[in-house]
Amino acid sequence: MNTPITVQYKINAPVEKIWKALTDKTEMKLWYFDIPDFEPEVGKQFNFYEPGGENKFHHQCVIIEIVLLQKLKHTWSYPDFSDQKTMVTWELLPEEDATVVKLTHEGIENFSGLGDSFSRESFIGGWNAIIGQSLKEYSEKNSL
Repeated sequence: MNTPITVQYKINAPVEKIWKALTDKTEMKLWYFDIPDFEPEVGKQFNFYEPGGENKFHHQCVIIEIVLLQKLKHTWSYPDFSDQKTMVTWELLPEEDATVVKLTHEGIENFSGLGDSFSRESFIGGWNAIIGQSLKEYSEKNSL
């Protein structure tokens, strides 16, 4: 099945606030992941681990496309488990005083066979929690 995962939420915060939350590593640490080597520039690679300090899953990503205040697209891989890559696209759609955040994760089937932690269901649950809870609560509480 080559169906991308799509997760979409309306967040009651301006697009500028959401963009900053997605592209400022200091803000990212407060709601997403601690990514010390993140630089919002096409071609830049960034690395991080899941929260909690176990460092079980090394995530490695490369920024493919940036459209200011609209789109951030990057690869998503686990080099310790597989040489396969997937693609994550964040899109921001302003809607009056709010922003629709749409995330598309393509290529999940590339991780099939790596275990439950890499299953489609695991990614769907993870992205819904990250956007629908973490990003939404962070952005709405700290709105401009």
